[in-house]
Amino acid sequence: MQPNCTRRDFLKGSAWASAGLAAAGYGFSTGAAEQPASSAPPHHGPPLPTAPQANQQVPKGKLGNLQIGRLLLGGNLLTHYTHSRDLRYVYTLTQHYNTKEKIFETMALAESHGINALVIHTAPGVLEMLQEYRHKRGGKIHWIICPTAEMKPGLKDFQDQVQRMIDCGTDAIYIWGVRADALVAQGEPELIGHAVELVKAKGLLCGVGAHDLRVIQECERLNLPADFYIKTLHHHQYPTGPKPEQIIGPTAEIPGYWCSHPKETIQFMEKVEKPWIAFKVMAAGAIPPANAFRYAIRGGADFILAGMFDFEIADDVRIFNQILAENPKRTRPWRA
Repeated sequence: MQPNCTRRDFLKGSAWASAGLAAAGYGFSTGAAEQPASSAPPHHGPPLPTAPQANQQVPKGKLGNLQIGRLLLGGNLLTHYTHSRDLRYVYTLTQHYNTKEKIFETMALAESHGINALVIHTAPGVLEMLQEYRHKRGGKIHWIICPTAEMKPGLKDFQDQVQRMIDCGTDAIYIWGVRADALVAQGEPELIGHAVELVKAKGLLCGVGAHDLRVIQECERLNLPADFYIKTLHHHQYPTGPKPEQIIGPTAEIPGYWCSHPKETIQFMEKVEKPWIAFKVMAAGAIPPANAFRYAIRGGADFILAGMFDFEIADDVRIFNQILAENPKRTRPWRA
């Protein structure tokens, strides 16, 4: 029997406005009354056309028991969360472009290029969308998802959401960087460890996400049993990048960047033996892919997580493979 997860399951604790998925065809509306899941017939969409095998395939690495492409598909563009700074129209533009069918086409195209893992958060409707893609459209992409539930002592909301994610077919889970950053800032890194242990006790891989380098440092200091890390990495050499005098703390305190201390991140990660998925490598579109990918690979990342529209995938794969073929100099061994 296919796992079933109602939309009610993921409304609580979500950090994402649900209007975008309403436009994409899921019928969500912020504040609308919930209807029982059985009140509407299940959508049986047509299977996706089989995407032809692309000429270039992303090489794979090992993440626990998963063999995944070293280039992963990011979920923010698919949920219309573009990090477009003050260009508010970009959110609406993305919402109108990435309809449900376009999202399915994007994932199928990614798979055809060997990008076989999607990293996304529990925005309203995401689990329903992924289940439809996998069970009704024939998709095979792995799901690496972070719960957005609050993480308080006892972890009740977190545990409930994790169980729903597992029931829906999630392949791996990681602690949302927003939550991990806050816990470390509050002096509660041990709660991250409890969350990781909770997920692993249920039989899934569990990683830790972070924007703040102190999260990784605390995880390593406490020897927390994370299977992998998802940590931001990008340089600051772009027009809207931060100036040195603006970096007054360990986390981004002004809009426009997500890795406040890239050099320190690279230096610390040299000693970390767990696999590292680098994200925000393009600083949300401010750094061209070739420049961003090369910096992240040289900096020691084992995988790169990149938000991509469908029309960017082929070029990004070509660029990624070209950089790997150059055998870029790394001081950190490949860890996956």
